[in-house]
Amino acid sequence: MDIKKDKKAWYWRYKYYIIAGICISALITYAVTAIAGPQRSRINRDLIETAEVVNGSFLEYVDAEGIVHPFKTVKVNALEAGFVDKVIAEDGTILNEGDTILILKNPELMRSISDEEDEYQRQQRLLREQEIEISQKSLTLQQQTLDVNFEMDQLEDKRRIAREEFNMGMKSRAEFDLAEREYNYHRNKTELQRRNLVHDSTSNILRRELLQMDLERARTKRNLAIARKENLIVRAPISGQLSFLTVSTGEQVQSGASIGEIKMLNNFKLHVLLNEYYVDRISAGLQGNITSQGERFPLRVSRVVPEIRDRNFDVDLVFTDRKPENLRVGKSYRVQIELGQSEQAVIIPNGDFYTATNGKWIYKIIDGGKAVKTSIVIGRKNPTQYEVLSGLKPGDLIIVNGYEQFNSKDEIIIQ
Repeated sequence: MDIKKDKKAWYWRYKYYIIAGICISALITYAVTAIAGPQRSRINRDLIETAEVVNGSFLEYVDAEGIVHPFKTVKVNALEAGFVDKVIAEDGTILNEGDTILILKNPELMRSISDEEDEYQRQQRLLREQEIEISQKSLTLQQQTLDVNFEMDQLEDKRRIAREEFNMGMKSRAEFDLAEREYNYHRNKTELQRRNLVHDSTSNILRRELLQMDLERARTKRNLAIARKENLIVRAPISGQLSFLTVSTGEQVQSGASIGEIKMLNNFKLHVLLNEYYVDRISAGLQGNITSQGERFPLRVSRVVPEIRDRNFDVDLVFTDRKPENLRVGKSYRVQIELGQSEQAVIIPNGDFYTATNGKWIYKIIDGGKAVKTSIVIGRKNPTQYEVLSGLKPGDLIIVNGYEQFNSKDEIIIQ
């Protein structure tokens, strides 16, 4: 029986020759490339932007949009619940402190005020009636006191006379002892009457004080009810512009509900949203400025809210001197916030090179028509400049824009 042998594909028999050929081809390609030199690209001079490296004053600052806000905004709250009866001031009205914004009505409150007034009047009548009664009783007590004192004086006289008669022998011991016992009895009785009179007088005084206290409580409750009635008139808490009025006639308003706000227009601030990158660099007191109609106006950071929201945080700035004449709420300005003092440094202008190279290298022009890739180290930056720590020196000429055309070539031939 014949045994069939599988024939291997031809490339298996020559695989070592094929591998050797590939390696030789790669070596030849590498050698040709090495001999040819670095990768080059040719570019039209009109398609690039060049700049000179300078040694100058560098100021690190943040540039951001600032929106004009009123320096202070106060909420307008309803101090009493009710239905809107009449709206006096519309949105945008300029108000003075105390001006009426709207009027509420509250029938239940009006009934309560009427009840408290009735109770106050009742307490007044009751006090007057009781004072008349107490005065009458006081007169009676005074009369009774006079009677008691008179009786005591008479008993004293009788006792004195009985003693004298006993000493003169005109009365016996038995008669004198009887007179003494009678005196002691009436004296004790009279003393008890005196105590009762003092007690009645004290009771009248306390009763009058309690009635006066009841009247004072009724007066306080009535005054509070009247004050609540006054709160049905919603007034401007400060002078300024009424904004965001949220209620209309007939609408029900709860006690404490916010119905709008007053914006103070005699002073302003600028509100800025900054990237979280600067949250550790911004603090109250830093200087800033805006430019309006060619004039510079200084600012100062007054408030920093370090809470990060949507990768941003809030900063407020106030004017430290004059303000632009055309300042309006809601208007925007470019705000520059200084992060330090101006210092001498090697500086290059901003450009698309930073995005293309991540700030690691730049094309430096040599011999007029050729630019070579040069490693650099970037330090601080502001919206228009970069500080160069190494790789360049003042007087060097560099390409700052046009990098999307270069494909990271080692050299650029400028035509």
